[in-house]
Amino acid sequence: MPLSLADQREELALANRILANEGVLDAFGHVSMRHPSDPSRFMLSRHRAPELVVPADIYQFNLQGEPAEPMTVRGYSERVIHGAIYEARPDVNAVCHHHAPAIMPYAVSGMELVPIFHLGATMGPKVPCWDQQDEFSDTSLLVVKVEEGRALARALGPNWTVIMRRHGATVAGRSLREVVFRSIYTCRNAEYQTLAHGHGHVQRLTPGEAALAEAHNTRDFPMQRAWDYWVRRVDPSGIQTPPDRGTKPAIGKAAVRPIAKKPAGARKPQAPA
Repeated sequence: MPLSLADQREELALANRILANEGVLDAFGHVSMRHPSDPSRFMLSRHRAPELVVPADIYQFNLQGEPAEPMTVRGYSERVIHGAIYEARPDVNAVCHHHAPAIMPYAVSGMELVPIFHLGATMGPKVPCWDQQDEFSDTSLLVVKVEEGRALARALGPNWTVIMRRHGATVAGRSLREVVFRSIYTCRNAEYQTLAHGHGHVQRLTPGEAALAEAHNTRDFPMQRAWDYWVRRVDPSGIQTPPDRGTKPAIGKAAVRPIAKKPAGARKPQAPA
């Protein structure tokens, strides 16, 4: 049964909060999805910190990043990133742009980010690096013009992740849950790769290992298992669970099943002030 547009908005708002909770997005960055019935549009929050996004914040835009419905609030200035990738890649249905701390050393140094463990293979076998300076000289480093977005989309090419020099990264996926999965585990891979460099050696996955691991981990069941975990971390009062093992999971309020509250004192540890 096709999901309603309201359910899609709810899912996208939840993806924003998951990515913020997992440290991929902070006050900045954004995640979008292609409109489920009109491929010439995409859905993206208004200008708001991802952790605060709710379904009412989600608006529709055309592939040039212009509002496709009445909008009296401000949109993200870099929404052309999303439109340009949807325009260039019909197979892409979700995009995340972020400046995660794990990724920034690679954006600054130019060192190649490579898959080094099975879940990290979801970054794709190759992660190109795009330098805005090469085509546009000095800029604010924000991607705000359609031609800049299209240049980034060309650099991404057929890949799933692209590093943006001195800026961050952009990740594409065939579905919203897939782009969340790819974004989070690419950051984990970057963390481990940085630590491994401290030991003096990084052994990347072979091309065959990377291809097999990516194919395995982007199946419905691994992504659902991770999604349930991330939902639980965002909202301890509920978790999305499939009605049975043989069917695809439901999405939206109907899929939320209350579970036991965490005991008092079981909050996530806070960093020292």
